[in-house]
Amino acid sequence: MAQTTYLELSEDTGSAHKFWECTVDGNQMTVRYGRIGDAGQTTTKTYADGAKAQADATKKIGEKVRKGYAPAVPGQRAPRSVTRRVIVSQHSTAKTAPVLWKYRSGAPAFGIFIDKDVCMVGNEKGAITVLRHDATVERQYQLPDGVKCIVADDAWIYAGCDDGNVYDLSGKVPRLAYTIAPDIDIYWLDIHDSILGVSDAKGGICAIDHEDEFLWRRQGHGAAGWMVRCDADAVYHGHGRGVTSYDWRTGDENWYQPTKGAVLFGWQEADSVYSGMSSNSVLQFTKSGRPGVTYRCDDTIFSNATAPGGRYVFAGDHRSSVYCFAADGTRLWKLGTGCGSAYSMQYHDERLYIVTTDGSLACIDASEEAVRAAEQGVVPEFVDVKAPAAMTRVAPSTTVELTRAADATTGDGVIVECIQEGSRLRIRVLSDGYHRDWQVQFPKGIREPNARYLVSEIRESSRGGFYRALGDIKKLV
Repeated sequence: MAQTTYLELSEDTGSAHKFWECTVDGNQMTVRYGRIGDAGQTTTKTYADGAKAQADATKKIGEKVRKGYAPAVPGQRAPRSVTRRVIVSQHSTAKTAPVLWKYRSGAPAFGIFIDKDVCMVGNEKGAITVLRHDATVERQYQLPDGVKCIVADDAWIYAGCDDGNVYDLSGKVPRLAYTIAPDIDIYWLDIHDSILGVSDAKGGICAIDHEDEFLWRRQGHGAAGWMVRCDADAVYHGHGRGVTSYDWRTGDENWYQPTKGAVLFGWQEADSVYSGMSSNSVLQFTKSGRPGVTYRCDDTIFSNATAPGGRYVFAGDHRSSVYCFAADGTRLWKLGTGCGSAYSMQYHDERLYIVTTDGSLACIDASEEAVRAAEQGVVPEFVDVKAPAAMTRVAPSTTVELTRAADATTGDGVIVECIQEGSRLRIRVLSDGYHRDWQVQFPKGIREPNARYLVSEIRESSRGGFYRALGDIKKLV
């Protein structure tokens, strides 16, 4: 007869809200895990006999209990609240923008990341597609829930999801980096030097450190915090009543600027933050809190971005239009997207990239020549990008490639060790040349007491005092 053990880890003020279920049936062990209230993911392993299956199950149950999981009854705890932004997108009456290429992700898309090498889109079905600037699809990921946003932090790229988890996309497979408290209905998040800022539906704001623990948590001045931006000094929070700056270390308020409309999106440069407003504008504030330029649009703004240094300011409204302004507030142009309203946007090298309500990642030629032609009704025939049919979407994994300890002596990579400190599993560096007492930011789902790992690279955080694991990870055997 099959034997099932069901455990949950759910802390009212902590950062966990997930289940783990193990079923042994003969010589097979099936594990199901995920967010409480969801079906989760399932894996099945076959053993030589039933005794070996039961022994491995007993070992894994013990590991989960030591991590804080406890027996529970399925269905008694409610799933975490999830709020997705919905725009009733309308057709733009402006001339169509010069779209160079367009990739349809298959669902409304919120997540975007652009750098010199790649373009990324993440949609509300959890699919992330990585393309080159020539519109070639390079790879795809499949996360367990809708993608809220994709953010970069130095060499690391993270995707925040509706399941309350933040996944590190820096290695071959996505790894769990942060798990956000279940009572937080996440609206947006950002990260700087491993410090995660999270804004929520009730107007709350919090900062979470590299070990997934709260630095502080505050109730903001207004509800519905759609903007959070982080830098080396502060966390900037845009909400229903304005913009607030908090000290990232303590959560003390630096300044608060009330606004006439609600903040619906946010962007930052080195010296300024830019808030997309329900009052048909983008507002600039210096990072010391002084009001700056107002960029006036024709409708409610749901996304905005800038060119480096704020040389140009871009905005997207709910009527499927995008705007471009000079730094002084002069409107340079307004054009229709042709693919819905922009949920998020980013500028790079005379291109404006948007992800939209119809699920598109669109590359718009924002050069002066292309825009002037578009205003006369002359636009290029865009490339309709398709992902290869045989491409596999890589899912988050707790499986780690194994390597012999003897092979780790070649000097390629850094050796770290997992140790138990109370109820927490910590990572320390064993290789020479590192501080042995510093913690290492390391994926959550693959930590095992006393296990040793070979990591591609270990970097000191900009703030100092701890390290961060980067690249591929192998377990030493």
